[in-house]
Amino acid sequence: MASEPQSFTSNLDRKEHALRARLASLGSVLVAYSGGTDSAFLAWSAHQVLGEKMLAVLADSPSLPRRELKLAIEFAEHWHIPLKVIATQEMDRPEYARNDSDRCFHCKDELFTVLEKQRAELGFQHIAYGKNLDDQGDFRPGQRAAEEHNVLSPLAEACLKKIEIRSLCERAGLQIWSKPASACLSSRIEYGRPVTRETLAAIETGEDALRQIGFQQARVRHHGEIVRIEIAREDLARAFTPEMAARLVLIFKKLGFKYVTLDCEGYRSGSMNAVLPIDQIRMAN
Repeated sequence: MASEPQSFTSNLDRKEHALRARLASLGSVLVAYSGGTDSAFLAWSAHQVLGEKMLAVLADSPSLPRRELKLAIEFAEHWHIPLKVIATQEMDRPEYARNDSDRCFHCKDELFTVLEKQRAELGFQHIAYGKNLDDQGDFRPGQRAAEEHNVLSPLAEACLKKIEIRSLCERAGLQIWSKPASACLSSRIEYGRPVTRETLAAIETGEDALRQIGFQQARVRHHGEIVRIEIAREDLARAFTPEMAARLVLIFKKLGFKYVTLDCEGYRSGSMNAVLPIDQIRMAN
């Protein structure tokens, strides 16, 4: 990142101090850890403040890409952050598998139910997750699950925004400061189409293939027989060539898709939510 203005730096210092004070007040905490920038920074900060009185808990399921699992474990090991990998069973919940607009709620409800059991068994006082201030204006039904389970959000409590968290990560020398966002694989499936292990595997294989040919920021959106590929806007020119189109058709038809499409708007987070009625989005927050 470019050098920060003095006012930004002072504000950042104040918010980091508020975060550390909040973490210290918890006594002990389980951190819901995914390896993304927010949860990784929260886990690192909690370890800096609380030492062995914190534990990062990483939930493994078919919706977590193997690449993300590996990176999350490597980050925790590098910084000596106490880590426990657990299995969650959201795929066994019919409410999750049917994939309506509340899917994320049922996923997080499963996660926090399991974490609450872990918290009680291991003797920790609190559970926290990586919600930041910007998340409050987004469509995230999982936040309702966090509220119902009394899960804390220290980053949001410290009024930290995403760009500020990235700046603090860079300042601390954490390699995840520039890590692209990576939602779960189920978020790539159109609402109303059931979440299955086979569908998740096809999406993961497709996104791995896109990275291998140089598209580092990309999404495979599953619409049944149709795949809608989102590529970062700066890479669209390379994507929209006859040679690349032929390559993508070969890759995705092997994965079972009958029609292979490139989204002209490029990659954008949460594009599946565009089909939801605005009232439904408001109700979820």
